[in-house]
Amino acid sequence: MFVHVETRRRKHVQWASTLLVVACVISFVWLALLPAPQRVSMWLEWGTVPANIFDAKLPILPQLHDPALLRLATALFIHLAWLHLLGNLLFLVIFGIPAERTLGSLRFLLLFMLGGIVANLVGALSLAGVRSPIIGCSGAVSAVLGTYIALFPRARLGLVLPLGLYLEFVRVPAFLLIGIWVLLQLLFTYAGPSYGAVVWWTHIAGFLFGVVFGLLSRDAIARRLRG
Repeated sequence: MFVHVETRRRKHVQWASTLLVVACVISFVWLALLPAPQRVSMWLEWGTVPANIFDAKLPILPQLHDPALLRLATALFIHLAWLHLLGNLLFLVIFGIPAERTLGSLRFLLLFMLGGIVANLVGALSLAGVRSPIIGCSGAVSAVLGTYIALFPRARLGLVLPLGLYLEFVRVPAFLLIGIWVLLQLLFTYAGPSYGAVVWWTHIAGFLFGVVFGLLSRDAIARRLRG
């Protein structure tokens, strides 16, 4: 897969996507080196466990001040398995690099973090009382995909297809790759590790947040490009 990259020089270095990828990889390697019981304990301690954040029997609004909500952010950097990590980072790079060039690094980092937090919050609310952790940056990546579609609704990305002994380069709509993202999430749900789960409301909330974020950012993007 290839993403169109402009060759003219930019005044600002794009660093947010690289920082996020490195942070996720370091976190995954560190957790993978821990003994299994300690690793599971870390998943439960720093992942978004709905039962540990929200009490389904109490009003939700007063609970939004609980410091435990920091786990909505820390959960973004925890992944169950390398396939879980690779799938998220692959789509983060494909869609995140052009989105970051347009938004700017700080605004892109804000999109990733806020989108992931909102996605995990909606996932936790939809599963209040559940003790399985919501972990991984799938909700944040969904927000990046949503912003990409809002900014580049007619974008086509290059795809290399193996056809026998040859490699064929074709250009496909970005929506098709987003469909592949959905299929990967389905595959991980039914064929991945049994610990934890893919929460569909998390993906939907992240994507919708990204669309709104992209639409609201258009004026700021125009000012940034003029400057």
